[in-house]
Amino acid sequence: MRKQYGFGYIAAIVIVVVLAMLGVASARLTTTQQTGAAQDILSARAWQAARAGTEWGLYNALRLNNCSQAPITLDLRGDTGFAVSVTCSAFAFSEGEVPGNPGTAQAKKVFTISAVACNSSACPDNAKSSTLEYTERRRVVTACGLQNGVLPLDPC
Repeated sequence: MRKQYGFGYIAAIVIVVVLAMLGVASARLTTTQQTGAAQDILSARAWQAARAGTEWGLYNALRLNNCSQAPITLDLRGDTGFAVSVTCSAFAFSEGEVPGNPGTAQAKKVFTISAVACNSSACPDNAKSSTLEYTERRRVVTACGLQNGVLPLDPC
């Protein structure tokens, strides 16, 4: 009887193919994790830039009584890599009475500050919104101040 050879070669090829597939899957997983981590960092930076924009807007509205409805761009690209577009809207109304002065309505002003931070020169950037590197975060805050004729405005 003649001996048959070659089964070991087939088993070796199958093992090499399986190991190659595991290597490719591992490389893909590593790349995906690195991309996800980079996007998480960009997202956190964008949120902090948007937060800085709303804080700046609150300072202008409550301390300086300056509320501009036209978007103002804060260039934070040197520090964070993000530009921030800040808008403010104000609504004045009367409510209750002035303490110590019965019959006089208390004048109040409500400010809504919106900040959009993105890693582009203009926010929001619809042309870059479909790219992987583009990150944008929006933050909106509302604050109320008493209009007593003296700056800064007292909180409601």
